[in-house]
Amino acid sequence: MQKFNEIVPEQFNTAVALGFFDGLHIGHRKVLGQVVAQKKNGLVPLCFTFAQSPKSILKKTSESALVSEADKMEILDEIGIEHTVCADFKAIMNMSAEEFVSEILAKRLRAKFAVCGFNYRFGKNGEGDSETLKRLCASHNIEAVVVPPEISKGEVVSSTLIRGLIGEGKVRRANELLGSDFGFCSTIEHGKRLGRQLGTPTINQPLCPELVVPRFGVYASAVTLENGDVYCGVTNIGVKPTVGKFAPLCETWMPDYKGGEIYGETADIRLLDFVREEKKFDNIDMLKSAIFENAKTAKIIFDEIKTRS
Repeated sequence: MQKFNEIVPEQFNTAVALGFFDGLHIGHRKVLGQVVAQKKNGLVPLCFTFAQSPKSILKKTSESALVSEADKMEILDEIGIEHTVCADFKAIMNMSAEEFVSEILAKRLRAKFAVCGFNYRFGKNGEGDSETLKRLCASHNIEAVVVPPEISKGEVVSSTLIRGLIGEGKVRRANELLGSDFGFCSTIEHGKRLGRQLGTPTINQPLCPELVVPRFGVYASAVTLENGDVYCGVTNIGVKPTVGKFAPLCETWMPDYKGGEIYGETADIRLLDFVREEKKFDNIDMLKSAIFENAKTAKIIFDEIKTRS
């Protein structure tokens, strides 16, 4: 997949998926799947998105992401998107809906097929909706398709819904709606080595600042180390109330890991399910006992989910 930060002229005719795609959830994937299917018609599957959230610019509010930028590009590649344009929203926000279709879709991107979600808006002040897109595209011989909302268990799948689930610790349900496991990859840092003293050596990682913060507590997780090995993890996200540390962090014990120190390497942490809420224990022995019980639960969850997938 090629990624462009500018709207460069395309060399070939394209099928374009329109949207910010902030979560790349199962609703977004249906939109993207439409353009990938156009490969059989000789069109290059292209995702037209933005480098920054339009809401953060228009409403001056920021929303936490559901996937990191690196994960977003990797998932788009896996889906089958061949070109991704991460445009500067400020550069085109004042274009009329008609200008956007004629100058961007028709002229620059050479679109012959365009697809958007049911709630898509575009053009200055959001003047255009999905029906506007269909009408304007028709005048440029571009086939336009609008994808209806994705419904799961009676709920419309949306990034807002998934953010709420993660904030409540309901990551198993969130992962179902995302179509992938929520998590992040970051560098392993030195900690206070308390886990080593307890017989449960942990890897410590900063929380990814752009991602939504999960409910504090203990999770079953899947950990992929830099060498590609995958382990069951017991991940604590929170402020470690028993040992008096109050800066939020991500700390993971891999019960089956027997290797050496891996400080400075990266680890990919994917949360699978919530095990228990954050709790202050009366003493270290009670904490140690709880950690080993958490490990038993985490292994059951890890084996169940990974066997099913």
